[in-house]
Amino acid sequence: MPQIVNVSAYDPKERQRAGRSYSEHDVSALRANGASGLIARAGKGGNLDEKCASFLASADRVGMLPGIYYRVQRHVDAVAQADQFVNRAMSLARSRAWNAPSLLLCGDFDGDLPLSAILRFMERVESRTGVVPVAYLENSTQLKQTLSGADAASKAKLRRMPYWLALYAHDSGAGPVYPAPGSPKGLLKQYDLWSNWVLWQYGGVDWERGGSRPKVYNHGRYRNAPYFGDLDRPVERNVFHGSHTALQAFWQQHGLRLK
Repeated sequence: MPQIVNVSAYDPKERQRAGRSYSEHDVSALRANGASGLIARAGKGGNLDEKCASFLASADRVGMLPGIYYRVQRHVDAVAQADQFVNRAMSLARSRAWNAPSLLLCGDFDGDLPLSAILRFMERVESRTGVVPVAYLENSTQLKQTLSGADAASKAKLRRMPYWLALYAHDSGAGPVYPAPGSPKGLLKQYDLWSNWVLWQYGGVDWERGGSRPKVYNHGRYRNAPYFGDLDRPVERNVFHGSHTALQAFWQQHGLRLK
């Protein structure tokens, strides 16, 4: 499956072994290790990410598909955050002569968001761009309860957003309400909303004592190394559920046109 990397101002993380590195100004090592796309954080809770534009320009230069996500938080109005996201996307679209045809749009929804905030963000982005964003959801008990308990009309609206799931270990996310989902299929059942996932973030990091260490799903038929190829540090890793041809079509369907 095609590999996608997501980044933010926290990247690149610290060097942990011998190997190739990257920065917001040069992501050729990501491309060389097989990444087809890069999704950069545009902002979070009213604040813009200062590395976003550099990461995207670097990705476009080496032939990676560019995308952006926005971390939607409870303490700022969802429509205001959607407007900041769209304004950033439109500014980025005008910032250079792009090689890529479109800029993927994604909403990253905090675990304590009410259903109304998620829908208002989605609807505002769509109303201003004509694009239904992708929905990134953590393995969150509160989000599972919120979305699985939604009324039929709200569920129909939510399903229009493709599901980008986060699952780094088969035994993570267990609690008094839900057992560990075990696999992407198990997480789908717990959310009880989408029939399938489109992106799976299978690799990330654990933060401890001011540093990071790789945290990567490695169980059953899904076997993944702690590091991405020959990189010298951890990176947030995802796979697209389909072919490279399907990836191109998906990027254009859920992306802002760049040319």
